[in-house]
Amino acid sequence: MGPKQKQKPKRRGESYLKGQLLIAMPLMTDRRFVRSVIYLCAHSEDGAMGLIINHRATHINFPSLLERLKIVPGGGADDGISADILERQVHNGGPVETGRGFVLHTSDYFARDSTLAIDSGISLTASVDILKAIATGEGPDKAILALGYAGWSAGQLESEIQSNGWLHCSADLDLLFDGDLDSKYSRALGKLGIDPTFLVADAGHA
Repeated sequence: MGPKQKQKPKRRGESYLKGQLLIAMPLMTDRRFVRSVIYLCAHSEDGAMGLIINHRATHINFPSLLERLKIVPGGGADDGISADILERQVHNGGPVETGRGFVLHTSDYFARDSTLAIDSGISLTASVDILKAIATGEGPDKAILALGYAGWSAGQLESEIQSNGWLHCSADLDLLFDGDLDSKYSRALGKLGIDPTFLVADAGHA
């Protein structure tokens, strides 16, 4: 009994999924997370937090956001901001604090007191300064701007995974920052060698 008890905390620590992708099962019943791929920014015994990386925000675009935050007047069209920056997508990061912005980005950008290093090459910043840097072409090489986040209380995510609500896999920069949001779900499943149509057909079978 003694040796087994000593191993339990180690196994539990290894189960934390910070820096990995959560993939909603095809029969996910929560409409907020249907066909969602979530990058987990934090996961510990206290709970988890992540950003959906494949859902668009339908109520606002990047130029409108820059104007609303008074970063540039008029959305930036006449302020020397390049078209590729203005065409960046705003993501629906999750159902919690939907008015709050988060930028998931490559680690070539760092702001003291506001940038959190998550994993090798990936960081999170939640300040307006990074949007100003992006608007002027001085931001990170790759970035995802998300409004809101997905959150789980202590033990909640583990319970949902055990109930077959989520799959998980390693994250890679190409999938994470690709602008083709519509293909991210099937590509994430593909990283696990899974055909989503097979999962739907086989759901409910032991």
